Amino acid sequence: MASKERFAPILASLATGALAAILLLTPSGAGGQQIPDQVSADALRVCADPANMPYSNTAGEGFENKIAEIVADELKLPVRYYFMPQGPGFVRNTLGLRLCDVVIGYAAGADPVLHTNPYYQSVYVMLVKAGGPLDGVERMSDPRLKGRRMGVMAATPPADHLLEYGLLPTARTYSLLVDRRFESPAEQMVDDLAKGEIDAALLWGPTAGLFAARAGAPLKVVPLLQEGPRPPMTYRITMGLRQTDHQWKQVLNRVIAKRADDIEKVLLAYHVPLLDDEDQLVAGSSPAKTAAQPEGSRRP
Repeated sequence: MASKERFAPILASLATGALAAILLLTPSGAGGQQIPDQVSADALRVCADPANMPYSNTAGEGFENKIAEIVADELKLPVRYYFMPQGPGFVRNTLGLRLCDVVIGYAAGADPVLHTNPYYQSVYVMLVKAGGPLDGVERMSDPRLKGRRMGVMAATPPADHLLEYGLLPTARTYSLLVDRRFESPAEQMVDDLAKGEIDAALLWGPTAGLFAARAGAPLKVVPLLQEGPRPPMTYRITMGLRQTDHQWKQVLNRVIAKRADDIEKVLLAYHVPLLDDEDQLVAGSSPAKTAAQPEGSRRP
């Protein structure tokens, strides 16, 4: 899912209880956060996609890379990655094999992981050209969308809404499950919009924000906050753990609470549209009112 498609992981097994005690008592230890025996005490082992911007890549440029660094800083541990393209079997072959200890981005409630508390909430968005014929459209039921070429990721919630409003026959569908080392459908969709090959692009907000800011034409990001509830267009994002790692969950919940401001700064720097508990845009996260910046001016 553009929305449910964000993952990344954290740590492995402790050699002895004595080593754990030493780590916690020394400056290089976990800053007072007791690392449970089920996970590594010598590194924050994160499993991530090697080429899935704006979330993660091997160069550490994604916002989930930056959030992993915040968590590691709080735990006083280095970050160590296990990279694997996301897709079927990702959790089974990473967390399940204990090659990592956390997935940095996972939609709350989704199987098959144990979830931390949510650390952000976002929404699907519609991208349109600033000043274009669809500038001012705020919902998918707007009659101005009839007959328009709408870009949408296959099997994501906006596709269901397109079907409901009779907009699917003229839509252009982009593949969701691809190896992003070789393809980037979201970037292609934004590029097609900038070139005029489609009239609007429907994407998960965290995916859309940075690409819109780098687009070759000024785009507006319209959060789809006025759609029906089925399927939902807003999702809370957690960190995913093994189902048995309850103590580790509590450690990460404390880190998330303590470093919430730092995490929010990263998300806003990557143009992620953030929602508060009332499903309202967070201050400083109002992309619908601002044309995107030209390519090369990214803030992170």
